[in-house]
Amino acid sequence: MIKVFYTWEQSKLGENFDPGFGQIIEWDIPLLGGYEYSFVKNVSPDPGTHKFKGIVNPDLKEELTEWAPDALFVFGWSFDSHLKCLRYFHGKIPILFRGDSTLLDEQEGLKKILRRIFLKWVYRHIDIALYTGTNNKAYFEKHGLRNGQLVFAPHAIDNSRFADVDGTYSLRAKEWRAQLGFTQDDIVVLFAGKLEPKKDPGILLKLARIVKNSRLKFLLVGNGKLENDLKKEAASLENVRFLDFQNQQTMPVVYRLGDIFVLPSVGPGETWGLALNEAMASGLPVLASDKVGGAVDLIQQGQNGYIFPHGNVEQLHKHLLNISTKPALMGQHSEEIIRSWNFSAIVNSIQSTLIR
Repeated sequence: MIKVFYTWEQSKLGENFDPGFGQIIEWDIPLLGGYEYSFVKNVSPDPGTHKFKGIVNPDLKEELTEWAPDALFVFGWSFDSHLKCLRYFHGKIPILFRGDSTLLDEQEGLKKILRRIFLKWVYRHIDIALYTGTNNKAYFEKHGLRNGQLVFAPHAIDNSRFADVDGTYSLRAKEWRAQLGFTQDDIVVLFAGKLEPKKDPGILLKLARIVKNSRLKFLLVGNGKLENDLKKEAASLENVRFLDFQNQQTMPVVYRLGDIFVLPSVGPGETWGLALNEAMASGLPVLASDKVGGAVDLIQQGQNGYIFPHGNVEQLHKHLLNISTKPALMGQHSEEIIRSWNFSAIVNSIQSTLIR
């Protein structure tokens, strides 16, 4: 039996202000069906996942003890209640841990040394880390976890939700593309995400200025603090379009508005980039910067896309031109690669960990 204890009690309202998108977000897919759960009272005066003291649950330890689990699976340590749980239950029951941090944004200096010491102490309180991919595994290894404590559980999405089984998504996308002013012959380069500095969407406008192929068009989907500046900068660019934030049920169609997907993040904090999974499950070739944590696992260079040095518009341009000659074929490779990055693989990893 499984029970989920949600520590951000206020999120049960279904509406939360997302500072990245700059608006209140209410997800349009059900998240609470098919399993037992409870929302633990969160007494933080400023609740949320944006800071350590945003998750404070005085009753969590007692509620968990009363339910008497055989094992505890904790997502993330950097909240008051989560760290306290790791410390309290360590040595009492097996503790599994999930986090997707990487070393990609580390900088040399005293802060790095002190953080390394602190994190080695934190991770002494867990038994098994379910790592998401190559960069995440390297992070756990650097902080003292041994091979026997590391189990691969791929970072995944519901691939089936993005599969175009009956062609409906493609048909809707074709009509939407026409409304946006794209022709059937256009090759649309898509960005979907928060318009924030970390994602570096502005590099796509630089790219739009230097491409010579008139068939290459650019579509930026999302909102955020850079939105107004980007739209002003793009006012003179006829090959650039914008769309506002689109909710989850619409995203399988949104990805099919594009022919090539780009995630050009410069960080810090692009620990994985699940948009890559979604784009690949939608049959798109992908371009990602070397600051995207999942790129090294999901992109097979020259097969389903390319990894480029972050901020390097010249290399991005070069790779874009290569993909633009065969986007459909490379998109097929994306679909093949992403099939094994699925929920079943995560479940199997958890099960094998608990019974070994």
